[in-house]
Amino acid sequence: MSRDSFFGDFGGQYVPDTLFTALEELEKAYKALIKKTSFQKELNDLLSNYVGRPSPLYLAKNLSKECGFTIYLKREDLNHTGAHKINNCLGQILLAKHMKKKRIIAETGAGQHGVATATVCALMGMECVVYMGEEDMSRQALNVYRMQLLGAKVVKVCSGSKTLKDATTEAIRDWMTTVENTHYIIGSVLGPHPYPKMVCDFQSIIGKEVKKQIKKATGKLPNAIIACVGGGSNAMGIFKSFISDKKVRLIVVEAAGLGLNSGEHAASLLKGRPGILHGSKNYLLQDKNGQITLAHSISAGLDYPGVSPELSYLKDLNRIELEAVTDSKAVAACKWLSRTEGIIPALETSHAIAILKKKSLFKKGDVVVLNVSGRGDKDLQTLMSYTHD
Repeated sequence: MSRDSFFGDFGGQYVPDTLFTALEELEKAYKALIKKTSFQKELNDLLSNYVGRPSPLYLAKNLSKECGFTIYLKREDLNHTGAHKINNCLGQILLAKHMKKKRIIAETGAGQHGVATATVCALMGMECVVYMGEEDMSRQALNVYRMQLLGAKVVKVCSGSKTLKDATTEAIRDWMTTVENTHYIIGSVLGPHPYPKMVCDFQSIIGKEVKKQIKKATGKLPNAIIACVGGGSNAMGIFKSFISDKKVRLIVVEAAGLGLNSGEHAASLLKGRPGILHGSKNYLLQDKNGQITLAHSISAGLDYPGVSPELSYLKDLNRIELEAVTDSKAVAACKWLSRTEGIIPALETSHAIAILKKKSLFKKGDVVVLNVSGRGDKDLQTLMSYTHD
């Protein structure tokens, strides 16, 4: 493996021999296509006219007044399909079309990546198969129907935890036997090289927009940027343009589930250690024997036992700050933003919002940007059940 496939000691291509050729083909096609003016124009036109970019950077006046510092919300929830996932899916579907792939597969947890994949497949007239854990299908029934309405086949995964980890495993198994005509659209900055870099490239539009928008609004860079992290695509999307700006704090918020010491959480960076999962080396939740342990979060999109290799690297560099929020505090934060700003966030985003109440993190005069990675429509069933527990 070349050093280009690593972030420090993290990343790489830990895959069966049958996938090496497919990954080499993908990397070669991506490197050639990303330089083409025609590709950039087609992608930018779709991001503008189909997705609705740039997404607004909204000054949350009520929230700011209550917290005592200035808060801006990057409104990825206003994108077509309701989350940041569409940015990456459009880039990858154009790549698949260029590679003459006729069939698309994907994994999904909360369903937002599955919906975005089904959406771009409908747009491009391609076959779409989405793997989703049985547990996630139950708590995200609305997104399952949306995918089916868009023409996708949703395959129920009943093995293991019946969540995102096992859906990803099944998608990889499919790809191993269908590489000639199938492209696998991975939804996060995970998996074997070149996926972590490629997905980050497509999502980096978030941070590029924020950099321009915040300078126009305030004349300076923010003091801090906050993003929730499961795999890490929305976080890397907004962080990427600010990594070299050392005065800008990059705050990662993981899912503490029922508590960091409960054994039922999804805090891979805070509580995990390096290991290999789904084709790359990252921080992982694992037992003393190195077996992957089950993750837990009320938010299906954070319910994964691993994390981005680049975020793993940034942790070791001490470039990111790590926080974690429990299920109950995430639900409370969802209600708080809903009633304070009239914005119902996804439960994933709600974890990041909860950190705004941690007064020791911020001071008066700070300017903070929080990435609203998705809207909360998909989580209403979960919220109703939780409220009535």
